[in-house]
Amino acid sequence: MEKDYSELMTQLKSGELDAVEVHPDEFMAFYEAYMAFESRKRIVGAAEKNGIITYRYDHEQG
Repeated sequence: MEKDYSELMTQLKSGELDAVEVHPDEFMAFYEAYMAFESRKRIVGAAEKNGIITYRYDHEQG
């Protein structure tokens, strides 16, 4: 089952979630939702081991 990345990013923005992990095989699905997300510049990713990226919402950005 594919994740609803638009909903997950909305939950990051609202503070409902602290982080979302995206695995390499999920990246293209995530990227499509990311490009359509209105405040995508505040979604910040950090590379982890094995190609996993952990995304968080930057609530401090002005």
